Amino acid sequence: MAYSSTIRFFIYLPFVLLVILSSSCSSTKKTTYFQNIPDSGRLRIIARAEYVEPKIQVDDILTVVVQTIDPQASTMMNAGNVSSSSLPQTSISPNMLNSPISNATSSLGYLVDRDGNITIPILGKIKVAGLNTSEAKQAIFTAADRLYKDPSVIVRFANFKVNVAGEVLKPGTYIMPNEKGTILDALSMAGDLTIYGKRENVLLIRENADGTKTPYRINLKKSDFMSSPYFYLKQNDYIYVEPGKGKAASTDVAQARNYTIIGSALSVLIVLLTYTRR
Repeated sequence: MAYSSTIRFFIYLPFVLLVILSSSCSSTKKTTYFQNIPDSGRLRIIARAEYVEPKIQVDDILTVVVQTIDPQASTMMNAGNVSSSSLPQTSISPNMLNSPISNATSSLGYLVDRDGNITIPILGKIKVAGLNTSEAKQAIFTAADRLYKDPSVIVRFANFKVNVAGEVLKPGTYIMPNEKGTILDALSMAGDLTIYGKRENVLLIRENADGTKTPYRINLKKSDFMSSPYFYLKQNDYIYVEPGKGKAASTDVAQARNYTIIGSALSVLIVLLTYTRR
């Protein structure tokens, strides 16, 4: 009788251990955004976040297109919108905008030098640092208008990039498709948060003009962040999604599963050895 009880003990021991370890794990929290918005009824209006056009900084890269009545002059002025790579150049595709930037990929456009200038063929050096793209467009238009009648100018950021790290599906550095990108846009480009990401404590680190960094915590579970000054992104913003307790719990469950498999194998081995010795 005691012999049979010993065998049963070794058989059921791994399963008892699994139940104990599973019950000790924390329960999964809700992973939905905007939890303070009701499911039905009249929904309240979310206050608009103030949008401030980003300023051009040293080492930014600008795509500048100038069109005039002289096609040859236009070609020369737009010649700077090429990569420094020796490979044949193509325009940036939408797929490139939605994928992490490769370290080998160079952006297209004019580099803002240490003095805050870009150098455009024929037009020469133009001060753009500290301006937004609308103001830079006007400055380039003024320079081109001295030489050509009714020039057309387009200016946009070529390297408006943000960094997304932590518990997202595709962490990496992303070029925003326009300068009015939001934190929701960046997270969507990174494949959204994983189930383990802490939605109530997303960290955004912003670089200031003097080189200092400003950290800011964002709670995606409440809609209030869409009214904050950090809703719209700026160049080189760093977004970090912290892993929650569920990440550690899932690791514990995986380890418990491995221990259970090992324990089951040992139990079967013990039972087989016991029977062979009878």
